[in-house]
Amino acid sequence: MPVVRPPLDRLGADPGRRRLLSALVGAPLLATGGLAACSDDAATSAQDGPVELSVFWWGDTKRAELTEKALRLYSNRNPRVSFRVTWQGADGYYDRLATQAGGGNVPDLIQIDDAMLTEYTQRQVILDLTDRHLDLRGLPEGLIRYGTVEGRTMAVAAGQTHAVVVFNRDLLRELRMPEPRAGMTWADYISWATQVTEVSDRRVAGTMDGSGDYRALWLWLRSQGGEFYRGNQLGFGADELIAWFELWQRARRARATPSAALVEQADSGEPARQLVVSGATAASFAWSHQLPELQRLTESELGIVGFPGPPGAQWARASMYWAAFRGTRHPDAVVDVINFLTNNGEVGALLGHERGLNASSAVRRYAEGSITDPAQRRAAAFGASLADLLGPAPAPPPKGHPKVRTLLVTAAERIRVKRDGTREATARFLSQAIAALAV
Repeated sequence: MPVVRPPLDRLGADPGRRRLLSALVGAPLLATGGLAACSDDAATSAQDGPVELSVFWWGDTKRAELTEKALRLYSNRNPRVSFRVTWQGADGYYDRLATQAGGGNVPDLIQIDDAMLTEYTQRQVILDLTDRHLDLRGLPEGLIRYGTVEGRTMAVAAGQTHAVVVFNRDLLRELRMPEPRAGMTWADYISWATQVTEVSDRRVAGTMDGSGDYRALWLWLRSQGGEFYRGNQLGFGADELIAWFELWQRARRARATPSAALVEQADSGEPARQLVVSGATAASFAWSHQLPELQRLTESELGIVGFPGPPGAQWARASMYWAAFRGTRHPDAVVDVINFLTNNGEVGALLGHERGLNASSAVRRYAEGSITDPAQRRAAAFGASLADLLGPAPAPPPKGHPKVRTLLVTAAERIRVKRDGTREATARFLSQAIAALAV
């Protein structure tokens, strides 16, 4: 269920102010300009009058605690601005947001990911930020590009992440097996996973089955000079997808992966269902910013390494974005909050890498010494190791991407349970995916 918090007013504010803010149709705040990345100077409003901004995101209680502290910090420095926050788990988040959008009641500031960025842009749900005095000077060029749709800046990365193999370091030590290494080919990785299964006497499988993981397929395609998408169309055809599915067919025959039932359980991507956490596999696939949450779910020490293939197949990818509702009454105030969350050093130290690496490189450097969580530090070190190796960022996925992701999972599952052969599943996927992208 969504969790709704009362407004985060300045300390000592009159409790009756909430009712006033709810009814107020205040004049928009004037933009205050960019905030220095490592400055303690607060942004201030150029007009009098209280303003309440509603904020909605997905995440766990830790993310909620830190985000509310960051927003309170903004209110303390901008006493006329308060926040009404709502948050919930990832499941059902977009259903709730779609309901709000249908009623024209979208929160002023929302968290979205790349699966919905293009669609929400084309549906005119979110505000065009191109000429809104955003301060993006500290963000890598690729990270800025990944928030751009059709040449317009539509969202700002709340953090940077990378696709990773998460492995159980304690288990591998117990089995006296080497850890997966950076730059392995996919064939090498599957061979390693097969050895893990054998050495453990099949107590655990070496790896999660990645045949339905769009991230894995995307990076596999990029490692060969391809792309998942070309504009609003698929960037690959039958030959590539058959080769991908057959790669995982060989992995299953070699018992590098667990049973189809276990894989289907983990296909949702929910951290608590990751097989490396539940103990069913020695390794699984995730985003680097999820490492702290995954680590909290197990007593075993977890490590991360990049997906098989060259590091240049990866790019500066937004873990999630901050976007403004197109119908907000206070667009300049929302932009000022985005600038604050992105560029303020104190906020960066407070949030750490909970949403991924800090988007701003300057804030990242400022906050580095204040991050004490071991899992966050491991994720940060991994991100730093890739900084100079990343490839160019593609455009964000087109509208229809969530459906394509679901279709890929379905095709992979039908192959695993022998309901379809690789060619039959490929043909069905391509037909349905092309239709989904054409809508």
